[in-house]
Amino acid sequence: MNKVRLLVTASLLALLAACTPREVTPPAPPAAAEPKLDISVTNFASLPGWAADDQALAYETFRDSCAAMIKRDRTATWSLGSVSGTNADWINICQQLQPKVTAAEARAFFERNFTPLDISDGGKATDKNSGMITGYFVPELKGSRTQSARFSVPLYRRPPDLVTADLGAFREEFKGKSVTGRIEGNRFVPYPPRAIIEKGELAGKKLEILWVDDPIETFITHIQGSGRVVLENGETIGVGYDAQNGQAYRAIGRDLVERGVMPASEVTLDSIVNWLRANPKDAQDVMNKNPSYVFFREIKGRGPIGSQGVPLTPGRSLAVDRKFHSMGMPIWLDTTYPSGNPQAGQPLRRLMIAQDTGGAIVGVVRGDLFWGQGAAARAAAGAMKQPGKFTVLVPSASLKLSFNAPVARAG
Repeated sequence: MNKVRLLVTASLLALLAACTPREVTPPAPPAAAEPKLDISVTNFASLPGWAADDQALAYETFRDSCAAMIKRDRTATWSLGSVSGTNADWINICQQLQPKVTAAEARAFFERNFTPLDISDGGKATDKNSGMITGYFVPELKGSRTQSARFSVPLYRRPPDLVTADLGAFREEFKGKSVTGRIEGNRFVPYPPRAIIEKGELAGKKLEILWVDDPIETFITHIQGSGRVVLENGETIGVGYDAQNGQAYRAIGRDLVERGVMPASEVTLDSIVNWLRANPKDAQDVMNKNPSYVFFREIKGRGPIGSQGVPLTPGRSLAVDRKFHSMGMPIWLDTTYPSGNPQAGQPLRRLMIAQDTGGAIVGVVRGDLFWGQGAAARAAAGAMKQPGKFTVLVPSASLKLSFNAPVARAG
């Protein structure tokens, strides 16, 4: 065990010995607001738009997920509420994939191997079946390998002193929770927030991957978790999420609403960026209200890379709350196109694959649709804040053989 691990272990053991679980984590919300995953069995014929979707696109996206899933321990378990199984259920399905299929063949593949489950948040007082669907994209920045008067904003790689500890390794009741920080002397402490890092906390430590010319677009890149940097010679460098400072994400749109700048109904990516550019003296202070800070790595080949460790597919990759959903799980999304889109307000129904997560993506029916890159993707992602529903596809073998509790059947 190295020195860093010894110090982290000692610090956490002292913390856990002195504190109750309530003191280690933020106070729990009222019981009525606690998310509760409810599921009911449905069928593919009941999914509006199922027959019209091109599932061949989802099939290819699922293939990417399978590249990660087939490496899992076959005997390890997974669960979705009262339904559970082993990774072998997923691996067996992945091994049936063919090199190329038509839309009809892809649809038959999903119908043959999976059972759809409608999910809802039983902890919500109203509209339990509906959740919030937002969007994200890949920003494009202009940058350089070297610092200059123009290119003065750094994109940092993961600092070597950033440590993430799994609290579940210390106490069973903390399973699934972790803390991120660093060692100072003989103490494990929180990593500095955005405001401190922006003041030069990491300067001179040779952590810069690239230098870019726009602090606002850099902030947006932190929120999106990935980006493309175009160098002066035309070369394009992909950067993707590698780590985060452990500070809680805060949406700065909330601060602009509290300032009376705009009503909540008008908060979009464009409205936020426009305000930041129009108020340069206040822009950095407002951005610093979000203490979360992302560290990047250079991406070669296909990208960006999601939390599952596989490339994301525009329009088919979905970020979800990992507390409720497993990476690689197919999810039928039923929502609408955002404002500004040629199909604004029309149904957006398609089979997605859960391949990513995000600091703001919290809840049973909470999704973030990856739109890709370019102006159209930016516009769609920035405006998307739609109500939506999830129907999750689980291996039929798990549904038939591995109930932990009764599951209601719809229809």
